[in-house]
Amino acid sequence: MDAAEVIYARRKYSVSPPSTTGPPEFERVFRAQANCSEYFPIFVITLWVTGVFFSQAAACVCGLLYLYGRLMYFQGYSESAHGRLAPLYFSAKVLWTLIGLAALGVLNTMCDLHLGLDALQQLCGFFSPN
Repeated sequence: MDAAEVIYARRKYSVSPPSTTGPPEFERVFRAQANCSEYFPIFVITLWVTGVFFSQAAACVCGLLYLYGRLMYFQGYSESAHGRLAPLYFSAKVLWTLIGLAALGVLNTMCDLHLGLDALQQLCGFFSPN
């Protein structure tokens, strides 16, 4: 979707490739697309690691929230530079949550493999009423 918006903006504001400068309206759309593309590899890797080592359900929920935040970021940035801030902070929080869950899942797997201790299961057992 982002690339299609850049193509549309190029036509609308008469900015021919390979040029990346033009009216501020075009530059905002171009930067929004570039910013989303720059963070996509980090998102995909942490999403995958979270799904494999922590929980597929948590990865799915965080993934959908992140994509929604990035969509709002793109739309907000396309309208005004200030419109990008709230969605940017939201998607950053979701990405940091994914990073934390991925790290927790990998750490738990390493503890289970090397120490024979499933820390997440122990933690869940500690909080469950018996």
